[in-house]
Amino acid sequence: MRSISEFYSYLDSPRNVVITMHQKPDADALGSSLGLKAVLEKSGHGVTVVSPTNWPGFLNWIPGCSKVVDFESKREVGEKAISGADVVFCLDFNDLKRTKQLEPILERTTALRVLIDHHQEPQVDRFHFGISDTGKGSTAEMVYDFIVEIGYIHHVDKDIASCLYAGVMTDTGSFRFPSTTASAHLMVARLKETGFEHFKVHENIFDTFLENRLRFFGHVLLNRMDVNYELNTVLIAIPKSDLLRFDIKTGDTEGLVNYPLSMLGIKMAAIVIDRDEERKWSFRSKGDVDVNTFARRNFSGGGHRNAAGGRSELSLEECVTYFHKVLPELADVLKTED
Repeated sequence: MRSISEFYSYLDSPRNVVITMHQKPDADALGSSLGLKAVLEKSGHGVTVVSPTNWPGFLNWIPGCSKVVDFESKREVGEKAISGADVVFCLDFNDLKRTKQLEPILERTTALRVLIDHHQEPQVDRFHFGISDTGKGSTAEMVYDFIVEIGYIHHVDKDIASCLYAGVMTDTGSFRFPSTTASAHLMVARLKETGFEHFKVHENIFDTFLENRLRFFGHVLLNRMDVNYELNTVLIAIPKSDLLRFDIKTGDTEGLVNYPLSMLGIKMAAIVIDRDEERKWSFRSKGDVDVNTFARRNFSGGGHRNAAGGRSELSLEECVTYFHKVLPELADVLKTED
């Protein structure tokens, strides 16, 4: 993978561009993609955003979201866009497997694949150009830097600012995670100059859920939370029956894994959810507890040092048993007092 700076001049002429992201995209993936799309369109490029799957309904407010192609429901449209692309930007993922059914399409494309991502251990041989910076708290900030460096910052308006703010705000945990840097705050200050209303972004993301989600959270925290005080860890295992009972949709479990970390002394939280085709894992931690390595080694996953995901084809019960079996790998760091 060559430096992304070597790619800049390629945008001096109008190009057909596709922007894609990981499956089940979050606010960082979707906001980054739509912010970049709007900037590139203002610069004369033709741009299509293709998501491998659907996304949480609470993100539908993001400017431009209605034009995103859901590959699972509009496969032909997505394939046509990619087949005609000169460039495919890959945002907020660094392994083609994260794009689910889109993976073989991306592998076959003759377009230049350009990576902009902040996760660990990038699949560098699969991208022609790119930047991978684990020191950045969000892909949105990296997209902002890219916009500045190619000289397109004058195109950033209120809508683009809202897109990018949604990404940086959510992936930094509302600016409380250690990955939040001075540059992130400087970026937000510049975005605020456009006149966008940051409080509306917060409301659109955090204050639009239904009663069933709140009751689901209460049920799960009361009945599905297993606290291991010896290893300062919490495991939440959610059966399919809970999802059906509370009519849980894509995105409704967002943020649930963070709740146990508010408990005094807890250093790691894990949640496993029984989906139809597989079991989905999310891991969060504090300090030196490396859940990225833990997820990669045991759950076909990865991400960041303190935030990672994974998957398993074991049953929910088998997943729980296996988790307890491998958790002692982290015993030394989990038992250490801060």
